[in-house]
Order: sequence, then structure tokens, then C-alpha cells
Amino acid sequence: MHSLVTRQAGTSYVKSLPRYTIDRSGRTATARRVAMSAEGASAGSTVVTTRKLKAVPITPENFKPFGQVIGVTEDGKVYDKEDAQLQGFADGSPRFYIMRLPARGLKFHRITYHAKVTQCLGVLSPMAHWYMAVCKPSGSVANYPKEEELSVFKIPHGCFVKMEKGTWHAGPLFADHPHMDFYNLELSDTNVTDHNTHDYKKAQGLEYEVVDA
Repeated sequence: MHSLVTRQAGTSYVKSLPRYTIDRSGRTATARRVAMSAEGASAGSTVVTTRKLKAVPITPENFKPFGQVIGVTEDGKVYDKEDAQLQGFADGSPRFYIMRLPARGLKFHRITYHAKVTQCLGVLSPMAHWYMAVCKPSGSVANYPKEEELSVFKIPHGCFVKMEKGTWHAGPLFADHPHMDFYNLELSDTNVTDHNTHDYKKAQGLEYEVVDA
């Protein structure tokens, strides 16, 4: 028996096919049967729809529903409400580290929130920008962000974002560099115990692509 490997919604399965002998024309019935079977398997596969989301330049005002944008301040400035208002760090060990990410393009199909702690992200690479899709906290994975609730921001070098507890986010996203370095402040176990994710591709057959407005 011959086997045909097909993929459907991210799962591989093997289908056995009858063996045929070579006919006088030099063509095999097996090849014809494999091609027909592959077409049938493809017809039953999940189709992923790509939808575009427009990114806007980030400002403290337009990002306010999701957190804060923190820019440069002069040395000696007294702490005030313009500084990052951090929450949740009394409940664990803070982790402040440099995170190197490879370029994955400007498409995403997963979105995540951290319920226990605020998170800060900023890019180290000079003269670089990056993108992030966000949505206001909803309180549960079941109440995942709908398309009309997503906002996408273009974020430059020289500032960082602080996301409120529970803010949904997809990113950092970028495509112009093979990798980029980001400083990241969260808890030491955030990505282990507080990583709440919705997968649009798996649940709705959707992915999103970020474009400039």
C-alpha cells in the first residue's frame, strides 16, 4: 500500500492508497490516484482568511485605554503619575531582561493577556520601530477580542509601553530586521502561570496582518 500524508487544521494524518502497476504508456495509475486524493484532502482543509488592521502612531493619549507610553525624562525628576504605574510585583519576583526576538513578519493569529501584573516593553535597537495589537481587558479567554475591538500601534525607539493588567496584546511585530532586542519587565513566572491566549486561526480560521494607516 502507498501512503498519502495530508494536513488539515494543523493536524497530519496518513491515508493508505492501493498500489497500481505501470501501464504501457509509462504512466502510473498510482500517480493519478495520489493526485486525485490530494485534491480531495485539500478541498476539505480549513481555509485561513487574512484580514488587515491599520496601525497608527502611538501617543500617550491614544494608548491610554490600554496603559501608558513612557518617554525620556530629565535626570532628577521626582516620581509622579507620568512615570510607569506598576502593579502586581508584590505577588512574585520581578523579571527585567533583554528579550531578543526573530522577525516573524506583521501577521498574527494569537493574542494574549497577563492578569496578575502590568508589563513594560520597549525596543533597544536604535532608529527602529515595531507594532503591537492590543485590546482592553475582558477578564477571560472566553471573552476574547473581536476584530472591531482591536487597536494597532506603531511604536518608535525612545519610549516604552506599560500595559495594564489584563490588556490583550499581540506582538512585538516587525519585519525590517532579522531580529530586534526588547527590554521586558514582568514577573519571573508570567509566561508560565499567567499566559492566557486566544488563537484566531484555530477557533475562527482567521489571521490578521498589520499595515500602516
